[in-house]
Amino acid sequence: MKPVFRYEDGVWPNVSAMGFTVLGWPAGIALLGQTSWLLNALGVLLVAQTLIWSAYFIHEFAHNAIFRTPQANERWGTLMSWINGSCYASFADMRRKHMRHHVERADVITFDSQAFLRAHPLVRRVVLALEWAWIPAVEFVMRGFVIAMPFMGDKKKEARGRVIGVVVVRLVALALLGWWSLKALLLYAFAFLIFVTVLRFADCFQHTYDAYPILDDTPIPADKLRDRAYEQANTYSDVVSLDAKWLNLVWLNFGFHNAHHERPTAPWYRLPAFHRELYPDSYPQVITVGELLKSFHINRVKRVLASNYGAVQPPGTSGRADGFLGAVGVSFLTAV
Repeated sequence: MKPVFRYEDGVWPNVSAMGFTVLGWPAGIALLGQTSWLLNALGVLLVAQTLIWSAYFIHEFAHNAIFRTPQANERWGTLMSWINGSCYASFADMRRKHMRHHVERADVITFDSQAFLRAHPLVRRVVLALEWAWIPAVEFVMRGFVIAMPFMGDKKKEARGRVIGVVVVRLVALALLGWWSLKALLLYAFAFLIFVTVLRFADCFQHTYDAYPILDDTPIPADKLRDRAYEQANTYSDVVSLDAKWLNLVWLNFGFHNAHHERPTAPWYRLPAFHRELYPDSYPQVITVGELLKSFHINRVKRVLASNYGAVQPPGTSGRADGFLGAVGVSFLTAV
């Protein structure tokens, strides 16, 4: 009998984490409607965490890092997309665009949110006000574009029926949740905001790549040498700390991003050890969450329309990440 998982040592880590995600998500929703606010708080944390893991499992499946066959990875990637709401785009589309990020060593995005905001002053003011208030408005603009894209031309018109069906199913599901408990619906929305914010933080500080809004398969400009040295020099590992085993699991070890880019098929549970194998403790591409929180806050509005991602100062520099503006709107869930 052929093995189900790609790696022998991945059976228990993956079964445990995937089981927690698939079962924890409905369990968390059930807790949102209980009378006890303690149970409600636990439900919010459980829903947010399972949404986060469902997203990063999509990333693992996109790299075929979990199951032996591409078909199994695609099936599970599609399931996880239904959990976190990225199912308006197909798993194949998400995978294809994310592979460009690795192959072309750039942020190849679908929608130029900056150009859109500059062209629509009223929308820009609303988005910037929401971003100031810590609402990740750009991420929801990106999600809105994914839904609208099949209706904006003929290139994706074959996806129209699918998108309409997904919208109907998800709206009915949310209506049923609100009918069961309005409190549960509001708390679910709050958990979803936490989920989007955590993904944004992780995505924000992992690269200083160039960003190119490209809807089709047009290659990026050949304007510089984007070799492996460039890739590592413009990639950062945003970890809680190198030894924070459990806290780095909040985003499924996705913070060990240099190691991931060095070997994209290395599964999530191997990345901490692989990072140690590759890099010294003084590796300058490591930036801790503690160093990044200030930048995440003070640059939350500025980064929305910034012309680049900013710069990182050498280790030991006071406020070394304060000028690291970071990326916005580059989530692999919306780059289709």
